[in-house]
Amino acid sequence: MLKRYKDIVDVLIKYEFGHIVDRMGLRPLGSFKSKIGRGPKKEYRYLTGPERVRMALEELGPTYVKLGQILSMRHDLIPAKYANEFAKLQDNVQPFDFELVKSTINKDIGKGISELFSEFREEPIASASIGQVHYAKLLDGTEVAVKVQRPGIKKVIESDLDIMYSLAGFAEQHIEGAELYRPIDIVDEFSKSIHAEMDYVREVTNIERFSQNLKDDPNIYIHDVYWEYCGEFVLTTEYIRGIKGDDFEKIDKHGFDRYKIAEIGGKSFMKQVFEDGVFHADAHSGNVMLMWDGRIALLDFGMVGYLPDYMRKGLIDTLIAIVERDTSQYIEILREFGMIGYNVNTSKLILDIEYILNKYYGRPLYHLDGAAMIEDIVAVLRRNHVTIPNNLAMLIKGMMTIAGFGTLMAPGFNIITIAEPHAKKLTRERLNPVNISKSVYKDARYFGRFFNKLPKQLSNILTSVLDGEARIVFKHEGIEPVVSVINAASNRISFSLIIASIIIGSSLIIQAGLGPVIWGVPFFGLVGFVIAGIFGMGLVIHILKTGNI
Repeated sequence: MLKRYKDIVDVLIKYEFGHIVDRMGLRPLGSFKSKIGRGPKKEYRYLTGPERVRMALEELGPTYVKLGQILSMRHDLIPAKYANEFAKLQDNVQPFDFELVKSTINKDIGKGISELFSEFREEPIASASIGQVHYAKLLDGTEVAVKVQRPGIKKVIESDLDIMYSLAGFAEQHIEGAELYRPIDIVDEFSKSIHAEMDYVREVTNIERFSQNLKDDPNIYIHDVYWEYCGEFVLTTEYIRGIKGDDFEKIDKHGFDRYKIAEIGGKSFMKQVFEDGVFHADAHSGNVMLMWDGRIALLDFGMVGYLPDYMRKGLIDTLIAIVERDTSQYIEILREFGMIGYNVNTSKLILDIEYILNKYYGRPLYHLDGAAMIEDIVAVLRRNHVTIPNNLAMLIKGMMTIAGFGTLMAPGFNIITIAEPHAKKLTRERLNPVNISKSVYKDARYFGRFFNKLPKQLSNILTSVLDGEARIVFKHEGIEPVVSVINAASNRISFSLIIASIIIGSSLIIQAGLGPVIWGVPFFGLVGFVIAGIFGMGLVIHILKTGNI
């Protein structure tokens, strides 16, 4: 792990982030070149901050590239200029040896490649940081895509996560302003995403769920899964033939309607969000295949978002609040979602939201840029330190991805016009008398249980107070730095008293002339002065290094 710290320190210093290394006290962990503080190369000095961070992530390897890719989706956690730069990160990873592919399949499935497949191509058709995909044929001739996880990748990622958590915690405690970017939350988010991506069993479950949800859509195709050829590290699915979603030249050559493709993708996403509550959060052009019969096949279900019913209803309320410029209702919804904490200046947040609502109020839907509007709202929430739950962040990411896919496929495509009918349908369903009566009945049962339990709960509280079992706990916020300073000062005073005691004791020994004697001076008195001198110099050096004189 020390070697990994050395690599991180060297890369940060190389790309002109030495000031961060110094503030975190990590320079001693770097190489000799880093310790002597040699400056960065000239070609890096003229790059922007986001560019230098991206290049540093690329040099640190696959785990950090994956971190950057996930952060590129989180405009609520980092500034837009960094998120946009991180979107350029690609998994440029060399494929691992074919012998490792064979041994992984053998261990995971319990059979060798020749027992499972009639054909298995050694050269992968895709290679990434987590795994690689090979073309194969089952014994009956069925074409399949076999995804094999990179051997040892879990151990590497867990080690990198340990370092990330250490650095994030240290940054929050010792770097002023770092807590605004919530580095520990960022690592938490990354940890969840990377573990989900490595969980092939979960991905298989996601595929089957989407297949069930979208079975009645004639324009969307979800590939089959072959469970008997799947395991913890191997995933075997149907091989899809068609045109990649980003091969626009080929799409045009074969006469496909690009606007219709964008519309199909957008409508499917809205159904997933508003009706199913489960949506593909990474439907970019590389994860879309246009089949020869005109259907769209969705690929790679490692990144999937979930929306509970109450949150879907909350989204509709949010849209109504935006349309009606009801800022108070919008703020109340944010509170219900647990997004507004003690550190949010509500007055400033209201002003910022009113500015955004006024900016878009009265515009025809076809004149609204959905992706730009989402970016504006997310930027306001981030500036005001509003915490966005993981599933909503996934929704924002998915919405912006599908909007980007649609715009690339057909310039002029507007995701807002696609969302409108689904939002109206859900609103009508909510206002349906039958649904309202069901909701009232459900609430009545809840309040019935509440009032039924209330007398007993009040009795228990009063009994605890009378028995002296009730306690009030006060928690101090922001006092930790003061306690740290007091502890440090106390330690220095204690250390100084020990040094003073050694000096006084040594002086008494010399004054009394107690033996043994060396160079005419009592030996133990001389040793005492030497020890006191070493301790004293150490204390002075520590004070000068920490800058607290």
